[in-house]
Amino acid sequence: MSSQDAGIVTTAVDWLCPRLASLRWSRLSWTAKSLVVGAALSILWMTFHQPGLDQRLVVDGLIFFCGPMALAAYYGKDIGYRIDRTAVRNAALLALFVFPFYLVGSSLPSIRAYYPMWATAAELREPGAFAAHAAKQFALVVAVETYYRGLLCVGVGERFGIKAAFISPVIYAVHHIAKPPIELLLSGPTDVLFGAVDYKSGSILPSVFAHGAGLVLLDWLVIHDPVIPPETVSSWLEWLPFAL
Repeated sequence: MSSQDAGIVTTAVDWLCPRLASLRWSRLSWTAKSLVVGAALSILWMTFHQPGLDQRLVVDGLIFFCGPMALAAYYGKDIGYRIDRTAVRNAALLALFVFPFYLVGSSLPSIRAYYPMWATAAELREPGAFAAHAAKQFALVVAVETYYRGLLCVGVGERFGIKAAFISPVIYAVHHIAKPPIELLLSGPTDVLFGAVDYKSGSILPSVFAHGAGLVLLDWLVIHDPVIPPETVSSWLEWLPFAL
């Protein structure tokens, strides 16, 4: 854990512990329970997360998947594990909407330097290795979307309505502060969009599909020559106040 993460965790624990001590769990609403557990899971993740993909699958699976699913199962609540015609339609539409962003982003030098995560371009040019890597990434997406969009959006939507879509972007930004600036800039609006679509769908399928397919597509794009020349994309975005 980095010193920056350690400082955030310490501050969060100092803030959370006295409040937890004063709570009577049985009297809390489902929304309050979700937010308390969500905060605790966030602190656990910042404390124990690991850099490797296989390690992330274990840690994120236990914290971001098993945690919310156990809470929802115990209280008989829905956190977006539903597939119906609306969810499938919205999943396809959301994926089509974000596709151009992945396409353009794959040409940016900072994105090509950061991705693919957890492997080199040379390793992933072998089809079998790429397929295994993509499957692991998709499994990781299921775990994180269960937390960000399931517990913290669909799960608390009964209290906050569509405004619940604004909760997870703040936590996501804290968790991913080391990512390229252009990705952090886009992550807020994208998170709100994903949350809003999931809330309207009553399902996390749209964000799981768009996020998972998008990451796989991005990795495939960055291990090959840019589809759009980097200088062209840089000229489009030269007004941004940071390096691309």
